[in-house]
Amino acid sequence: MKKALITGINGQDGSYLAEFLLDKDYDVHGIIKRNSIPENQTARIQHIYPVIKNNLYHADMCDMSSLLSVVQRVQPDEIYNLAAQSHVRVSFDQPIYTLDAIGRGTLNLLEVVRLTGATSKIYQASSSEMFGNSIDTDGFQRETTPMNPVSPYACAKLLAYNLIKCYRESYGLFAANGILFNHESPRRGTSFVTNKIVIGAVKIKKGLARNLALGNLDSTRDWGHAKDYVKIMWQLLQLDNPGDYVCATGQSHSVRELCDTTFRKLGMDYKEHVFQDPRFLRPAELNDLKGCTKKLAGVIDLNFDYTFDTMIDEMINYWMEKL
Repeated sequence: MKKALITGINGQDGSYLAEFLLDKDYDVHGIIKRNSIPENQTARIQHIYPVIKNNLYHADMCDMSSLLSVVQRVQPDEIYNLAAQSHVRVSFDQPIYTLDAIGRGTLNLLEVVRLTGATSKIYQASSSEMFGNSIDTDGFQRETTPMNPVSPYACAKLLAYNLIKCYRESYGLFAANGILFNHESPRRGTSFVTNKIVIGAVKIKKGLARNLALGNLDSTRDWGHAKDYVKIMWQLLQLDNPGDYVCATGQSHSVRELCDTTFRKLGMDYKEHVFQDPRFLRPAELNDLKGCTKKLAGVIDLNFDYTFDTMIDEMINYWMEKL
C-alpha cells in the first residue's frame, strides 16, 4: 500500500485528491494548518473523516520543524504540495504572508526531503497565473511561454515553480510541476468568482438577494473541474521521469460568459442583476488565460469527465439544494 501525504488536504483540490487516492487503496495522510474554528477545518473532508482522522496532522508550511516531524513520521511515497494562500486578490493585501506560505513553504518542504534523504516523489501545484499577460501568437500559454506574473500570488508561485526545477536538477529529486489553469467545483471557496457567481445567481433565483457585485467581467479564463485535475496530479507522479506540464482544458470563457451561462440556466438575464464594483478589481489585471496541453497529452491519457457546462450544472445543483 502506497502512502501519500497531502499538504492542504482540507482544501478543494486536497479533498478531491484524498478521495481519488483512497479509491486507489492508498494510505492517505494530510496536513492541516490549525485555526481557532476547528469545525470549519474539515468541512470538505467530513465524509471521509472516519477513514483518515488518525492520519491528519497540524503543521505549517512556514514552520520547517513541523513539516520535518510529519514527513519523518509518515515516510510518504508521494507528497502533493497543495497548501497555499490561494486567493490572488488577497495576495495584494497580504503579500508577505503569501510569499512565505507558497515560496518559503515549498522550499521548506524540499529541504526536508533533501536533508532526510527521503525518496518521496513530489508534486507541486503551480499556477497559470505565473504567465501573467504573456500569450503566444496562437492565443495559448504553454510550458515555453515567458512567465511575467502580475500579482504577489503569481510571483510566489513562480518562486515555488523554479525551486522545484532547481532541486530536481541539482539533487535528483523526483519533483514535478503541474501548471494548473483555473479549476472549479462546488467545493471552491465562496470568494472565488465561479462559486461567487453561482451562489449569487441561486440566491437571486430564490429571492434571497437582488444583485451581484463583481470585478472585471471581460477577463477570460480556462476553467476545468478540480476532479479532472487531481487525477492529472496523480498521473504525473506515476511517470518514469518528472517534468513540468500545463494542465488545462484548452478552452477559455469570459467572466461575462460565465454570468450569462449561469443566469440563463436559472431562467434569468444576468444584465438585470450583475454590476461591476471597483472594490473587486485587481491593482494589475490578468486578462486572458488559455492552456495548451500538447506536452501533457504526450505523456498521459488526457480525458476530462467534465465540460464547462456540466461543471456549472453541478455547481448550480449543489447550491440549489444547499440554500
